[in-house]
Amino acid sequence: MRAQRVIPLLAVLATLASCGGGSGGGIGPAPPQPPPFTSVPQARVSQASTFAPNCDGVASTGTLYVNTAAEPFLAVSRVNSMNFVAAWQQNRWSDGGAQGLNLAASSDGGQTWILSNAPFSRCTGGTSANGGDYARATDVWLSASPNGTVYALSLSFTGASLTPGSTSAMLVAQSGDGGFHWSDPVALIHDGAQFFNDKGSITADPGNASFAYAVWDRLTGQTAGPSYFAMTSNAGISWQAARSIYDPGANNQTLGNQVVVLPNGNLLDVFTELDTASGGAVTASVRVTQSLDKGTTWSMPPVVVSSLQAVGTTDPRNGAVVRDGADLVSVSVSPGGVVYVAWQDSRFSGGQHDGIAMTQSSDGGVTWSAPVQVNADTTVQAFTPTINVRADGAIAVTYFDLRNNMFAGLFLTDCWMVVSSDGGTTFHESHLSGPFDLNLAPDSEGLFLGDYESLTSANGVFLPFYVQTEAGTAVRSDAFISFPPLTAAAAGFQPQPAAAGTALAPAATQRVMERIRLTQRQRLLGH
Repeated sequence: MRAQRVIPLLAVLATLASCGGGSGGGIGPAPPQPPPFTSVPQARVSQASTFAPNCDGVASTGTLYVNTAAEPFLAVSRVNSMNFVAAWQQNRWSDGGAQGLNLAASSDGGQTWILSNAPFSRCTGGTSANGGDYARATDVWLSASPNGTVYALSLSFTGASLTPGSTSAMLVAQSGDGGFHWSDPVALIHDGAQFFNDKGSITADPGNASFAYAVWDRLTGQTAGPSYFAMTSNAGISWQAARSIYDPGANNQTLGNQVVVLPNGNLLDVFTELDTASGGAVTASVRVTQSLDKGTTWSMPPVVVSSLQAVGTTDPRNGAVVRDGADLVSVSVSPGGVVYVAWQDSRFSGGQHDGIAMTQSSDGGVTWSAPVQVNADTTVQAFTPTINVRADGAIAVTYFDLRNNMFAGLFLTDCWMVVSSDGGTTFHESHLSGPFDLNLAPDSEGLFLGDYESLTSANGVFLPFYVQTEAGTAVRSDAFISFPPLTAAAAGFQPQPAAAGTALAPAATQRVMERIRLTQRQRLLGH
């Protein structure tokens, strides 16, 4: 598919408003206009849906948002740095998941793309014969192995979670040609109604092509969910049986497990733990456990990295809820072994709104720095961060914020990136895209671009991959890759810690708990 540049309607309207002239007696000044849409060079990767009507084969009471993309992921081949592989949810349902996961590959560094797919659900060719006989798919994750193999992981399911007749599975497919063609999927786990498998990730070992690791949580009830793990030690020919590697207890659950590989070959599983006390109070924290033997054993108890104090994102004018990355984290490892974790958190504003927090560990995840705020405009809501460390050690974090959300009838959102070349002491901000109208995103327990976006790097540059809405009046969203300049024009700023010795007020603590409970409901209702 040929790359396309976006020229949204907002930009056209702003241009027309500035081109008037004439004497127009009695006509007052034009009303203020939204800022024109701007972006660094970008290419559209997703496209209009090609799925056949009713391809999932199951009647639904939810709303199907055709021509929407959500939760993108981008990987770069380790044998050809111009070979990019992308994936995203296609045609999101309001009541959970999407009709399918689309994949695409580029051989020219992301300028042009060819659509492909794996049979992760019926709409992308899944059948009982090839292992993909599921109505919906979600939570796609990609990882590239040193031998050129690319792994794709899908949560595929039929029916609402934990309801009679429902099924869910973690499916992994492989591509040996850079993402242009995919194998039939292998089920790492398949469960009926008594369990629900959720929020998986897959990591190919960058130092040993024989190994790849998948990790997810397996809900056993409304509030219980241990971390599950499966691995291959023969480059995907076979996978060891899935097993629990950490169980936080009957009233607690893990979320967003991600395995990262340190330069010495040790593994870290970084995840969120949601704990429910006997009195009903809920808390969230980011935790990490380590394996020194390629996943055979894991250190216990997990190290607590930080509490999570997100209040979530809403439109302040009408209360519209954004389904953002609250209570999830993003993690990346530097070539020198420093581990960085980013998430959204309200501690920097005393619980008023979320900013973007970052912490780091230089000792393999044993100890962690105090979280600091790394989004540039600290006065507005910022959400859904993604972090990546480049081969030269530079750190980048992408996120959305609402600094331009000041025009009636629109919910304007921008995508930003901050970069540090000095280990996180100073950051510079770049505007990636926007403003675009978040009201045109699909509504899936909140306006939804994805619980996560994607950020990687290749050939000395960062490569943000994210979803934004399209101009117009119809609900539509697409996935775009950006090509930001190597240097940002904005002045540098220093990240700031939360005020020392202060705790959230009771009202703010209540908002944090309400957001955690919403996260729990979204997992069961909106996958």
